[in-house]
Amino acid sequence: MATKVMEVVKNLDLKRYMGRWYEIASFPSRFQPKDGVDTRATYTLNSDGTVHVLNETWCNGKRGFIGGTAYKADPNSDEAKLKVRFYVPPFLPIIPVTGDYWVLYIDEDYQYALIGQPSRRYLWILSRRTCLDDEIYNQLVEKAKEEGYDVSKLHKTPQSDSPPESEDSPEDTKGIWWIKSILGK
Repeated sequence: MATKVMEVVKNLDLKRYMGRWYEIASFPSRFQPKDGVDTRATYTLNSDGTVHVLNETWCNGKRGFIGGTAYKADPNSDEAKLKVRFYVPPFLPIIPVTGDYWVLYIDEDYQYALIGQPSRRYLWILSRRTCLDDEIYNQLVEKAKEEGYDVSKLHKTPQSDSPPESEDSPEDTKGIWWIKSILGK
């Protein structure tokens, strides 16, 4: 059976997209700890048009994080197909890892989004708030299903009503969460 061509957002307003996004749900990934909570991404527009990416998650009260850079996969395209590059491991960044980051859907107010990539192995539902109305969540799940995702793999991310602040949290300076996640723990 042929897989349909994935539709992505056109003419994404990068300036409006910047800021903090909370992970409402995602496909489990070896790059994220299984017991992570309050997972979020903060995007900041760089002067050269690229985007600074800061991904954070908390495990056992400690903040794990990794920084990276996102950029348009094709600067001449109007499609929201980005590449994101991180250096791993986060505690000793030496190996570049690049992945696809496609904005499959965003509401007109830039308050919630569906993010995926062409292999359909990764999927994220993001929101500007720590929670998302069930009706909107279900619409995003349905959209993912229409794009060929196996939505039974979606895992809701626990979010606190009052998310922790980065400055107030002890950091996982040894990168233990990253090592455990690579080993599948």
